[in-house]
Amino acid sequence: MKRRSNSLKFHHIWKRKLFAMLLCFSCFTIFLLVESHYSPIQMLTFVSPPTIAKPKIACLFIARNRIPLDMVWDAFFRGDEENRFSIYVHSRPGFLLNKATTRSPYFLNRQINDSIQVVWGEASMIQAERILLQNALMHPLNERFIFLSDSFADTKEGRYNPKMDPVIPVDNWRKGSQWVVLTRKHVETIVQDDSVFPMFQWHCKKRSLPEFWREIALPADASKEHNCIPDEHYVQTLLAQKGLEGEITRRSLTHSSWDLSSSKDPERRGWHPLTYKLADSSPMLIQSIKDIDNIYYETEYRREWCTSKGKPSKCFLFARKFTRPAALRLLNTSVLGISSEATSRA
Repeated sequence: MKRRSNSLKFHHIWKRKLFAMLLCFSCFTIFLLVESHYSPIQMLTFVSPPTIAKPKIACLFIARNRIPLDMVWDAFFRGDEENRFSIYVHSRPGFLLNKATTRSPYFLNRQINDSIQVVWGEASMIQAERILLQNALMHPLNERFIFLSDSFADTKEGRYNPKMDPVIPVDNWRKGSQWVVLTRKHVETIVQDDSVFPMFQWHCKKRSLPEFWREIALPADASKEHNCIPDEHYVQTLLAQKGLEGEITRRSLTHSSWDLSSSKDPERRGWHPLTYKLADSSPMLIQSIKDIDNIYYETEYRREWCTSKGKPSKCFLFARKFTRPAALRLLNTSVLGISSEATSRA
């Protein structure tokens, strides 16, 4: 009886183990079947591709205090649905862009904190540009930097100072626009420059004008003063010096009307572009600027037809200089292709 009892007990234990093994095998088989069908869905649902950050365009502003036409730029930036722009403003030291000084949220607190006092026609202008570029370069996604650039040889105007030689030979002297578009590579070259910039500080200065004579020593013969406008030469000359001139487009994307007959004072003709006032701002003016497809370079006696990616293109994306009333009128008439809602913030 005892042997039979042990045999039955062993038989039951073996059956339970067999049942447990079959159950585990069935569960494992079902798991594999479900996994083979579920995994592709799981990969599609839960494993999303890594987010690719899009390059940005750094918009760099140099202003005395507030942005005069912030309502126009506000309307422009509101059209940026992809967040492609980053904004930097250089204004006088201590000036803040807050709700009291700008009505555009895009400019709030966008002033840089290491600004300097800028004097037009002096090297402080290009120093301000370098400071702006240093700040914009800190953002790793900034790939284009807009001051908005034509560049051409300028040995005929007499702005080259022979004292710059041999650091800057006359063959590398260039003239262009302050409003340039630069790549990150070009910006790094400018920020790291420690040879060309000092030459501009020492030997490139504007001719003194009568209204400033009480602030500086009266020149013995003002007509013999060397005249050089640093911000119209620095970037183009530096890139030529570094062998990078071929990487930039030889024109500006910002339209200016240099009407040499607009000033009654012959000493000031050509110093500043024409300012468009309320009476000038019309749909015809904007359309005439949009239609420009070629540029004539007077100092080189040549005409250049504008292209983009090898195809004919209009020349300008921006235009200056407009008074605030003129800009408001253009916004109200919607000729800029921007909603006139921006005028409510002006």
